[in-house]
Amino acid sequence: MPEYSVNKMAVTHARKLIREGKVVTKSQWGDAQPDANQENEFLDSHSWTEYGAWHLALVDGATEQTKGRYGFGFGDFDKVHRSGLLACQYRAAEWKHREIEDAATKLLRYLDDQTED
Repeated sequence: MPEYSVNKMAVTHARKLIREGKVVTKSQWGDAQPDANQENEFLDSHSWTEYGAWHLALVDGATEQTKGRYGFGFGDFDKVHRSGLLACQYRAAEWKHREIEDAATKLLRYLDDQTED
């Protein structure tokens, strides 16, 4: 099982998007989550830093500028999905990645406080 650390840049990015109202409060994460082709399309016109900003975790020891460096995606490269944050929270709790779980929980609370749904 890989070890993860919180991607603080992604937390900041998510909070900014939530503050700006760039959120989807009701979605099925399995349908909304970008697939490999969508990730590749995003990387064709964006930097690895921008790609990483959509992932709550960094994989410790993973090679920089690879998809394997990032984990726990929470959005569709345009908006934060509440279901994506829930998926991050659940998976982190399941595998006992406490810092990632805590980051997802705080973002969920922030999103819920900022939205009326």
